Amino acid sequence: MTAGAPNRSPSHPGPSHAGPGAGHLPVMVEQALADLAPADGEVFVDGTFGGGGFSRAILEAADCTVWSIDRDTEAVDRGARLATEFGGRLTVLEGRFGDMADLLRGQGISAVDGIVLDLGVSSFQLDDPKRGFSFQADGPLDMRMGSDGPSAADAVNSLPERELARIIYEFGEERLSRSIARAIVSARAEDAIETTAALAEIVRRAVARRTGQRAKGRGRARLDPATRTFQALRIYVNDELGELARGLCAAEALLKPGGRLVVIAFHSLEDRSVKSFFSARCGSRARPSRHQPSLPSRGTAREAAPTFHLLHRGMVRPSAAEVTRNPRARSARMRAAIRTDSPLEPVA
Repeated sequence: MTAGAPNRSPSHPGPSHAGPGAGHLPVMVEQALADLAPADGEVFVDGTFGGGGFSRAILEAADCTVWSIDRDTEAVDRGARLATEFGGRLTVLEGRFGDMADLLRGQGISAVDGIVLDLGVSSFQLDDPKRGFSFQADGPLDMRMGSDGPSAADAVNSLPERELARIIYEFGEERLSRSIARAIVSARAEDAIETTAALAEIVRRAVARRTGQRAKGRGRARLDPATRTFQALRIYVNDELGELARGLCAAEALLKPGGRLVVIAFHSLEDRSVKSFFSARCGSRARPSRHQPSLPSRGTAREAAPTFHLLHRGMVRPSAAEVTRNPRARSARMRAAIRTDSPLEPVA
């Protein structure tokens, strides 16, 4: 496995327990490379650069070119350092992967041979208390993958109680969302909620009042009561599901016939979005999720002329050996498909 890049986080924003450096292993890189099948002269997009693990692995697999994208300026700086190792074959662009078609077009690239999307927050972001993604160490309640837009602190201190409850329920799949939202609004009336530790404690107390369970459960196996709320706020602040929907459509437009798309998700909302997209684009019908942003319809010819064929019947999970080496891989789910030669229909 190629070291030097972060994996994306599972839903539980806790620390790695796999030893020094384990948090900087790209997840399922061997399976992803098998599906991407890099060849000399081909062009690839790593839509979620992070620390460059997938970009490095692709570049080492063949004499190809990689265009990487990340909205995090710190990741772009890491990419500039990595690019010096590969003689101009790696370029890292600052931006959102949902805008990849426009970003690549600006560089004179209209079609590529493969795209990998390693979703979620990177270990570099997760492990830095200043970024505010984790409650394992106290830090400012930020959670932004980039530097623009409202932070998590802005959300918890300004959104109406009903909207907070909706976000926590839909994006965190938290059944106690109303109680948690009520506790947040009550607490912020006394003082602004500015840190991860403050928010985590508010959530734990709200859950304990409803369930009788202690704010911090016994044993390492129990999920911290704040986990789902933190996931929900992170997804909301970064518009992760909307970004994913835009990114999948952009990948569909960019890939050449025979081009490969590999997506690695870390929680059920992401994976359902990817599954639904592939089901629609492969000509089968999927029951939509109420949480998922709507994908563009592309006319009645969709089922007769699919734009993708699946490379696997369902999701691929990491091996037991990989999970042992890197416990953060345990929630990873990979799906992959190959682009057909069917042109895109106009968006309805």
